[in-house]
Amino acid sequence: MADENTKPEQDAVPAGDAGAKAGDGESAGTVAVLEGRIADLTDRLLRAHAEMDNLRKRTERDKEDTAKYAISKFAREVLAVGDNLQRATAAVPPGAADADPALKALVDGVSMTEREFVNVLERNGVKRIDPEGQPFNPHQHQAMIEVEQPEVAAGTVVQVYAPGYILEDRVLRPAMVVVAKGGERRGAENKGATDPKASDDAA
Repeated sequence: MADENTKPEQDAVPAGDAGAKAGDGESAGTVAVLEGRIADLTDRLLRAHAEMDNLRKRTERDKEDTAKYAISKFAREVLAVGDNLQRATAAVPPGAADADPALKALVDGVSMTEREFVNVLERNGVKRIDPEGQPFNPHQHQAMIEVEQPEVAAGTVVQVYAPGYILEDRVLRPAMVVVAKGGERRGAENKGATDPKASDDAA
């Protein structure tokens, strides 16, 4: 009888052990929650660092562009001065300056002023585009008219009405040009000269 009475007591789980197991479960859950929060905060921190780095790079680019193109508006407005100086010298008939010393001195002075004007622009990053004899470039040239010139490859600039200007890699004003049409396209002759098939056909 005594053994039967004590057996249930041996099978029973001590209250202290049950509490410890429950505490372990709660601790594991708390650790998981904290780890999740740490991972979330770490992700937010990395994103914030990336955004700050991108902002810094954009700010540096904007600063560089501001410094590089600061004179854009001013340069664009003074281009007409260079045009007028160039027109003034072009308006003098050939040989007229040689026959008139006073006129020659005036033309020489205007020419020197124009050259200095161009030099000042170049020292500030502005370059003149004078593409006569070059292939037409729609990014830097503006075609005013096309003329028939069979002896010149089609798409060649044959006359420049007004030179263009670029600031660094930005076009301030495209060159206003006359473009040839009617001749063979540029590169056609070179292609025939370098194409073995074309050489065989010609033979």
